[in-house]
Amino acid sequence: MTKPFSMHDIDVRAFIKALDNCKGNVYLETSENDRFNLKSKLSQLAGIINLIEGGRLVEAKIICDDPEDESMLFRMNLFGADK
Repeated sequence: MTKPFSMHDIDVRAFIKALDNCKGNVYLETSENDRFNLKSKLSQLAGIINLIEGGRLVEAKIICDDPEDESMLFRMNLFGADK
C-alpha cells in the first residue's frame, strides 16, 4: 500500500473514469477516518457524495494498493485529466 496523498479540485467524472482504469484497490479516507474502497461503485457514491462542492471534488486523501495507480492519480491531481 502506498502513502496517502491529498487530491484537490478534481473533476469528478474524470476521477471516476480514472478509478475504472486502476489495477489495484484505491481508498478514499475521510477526516473522520472512514475508508471507502473506490473500486466499488457503491463506495464511490457513498465516499464521494459528501466531498463534492459545486460539481468538483474539493479535497480527499487517497491511498492506493498499486504504485502505478498512485502515480496516475497523483499526475491527474497535479496536471488535470487528459482531454
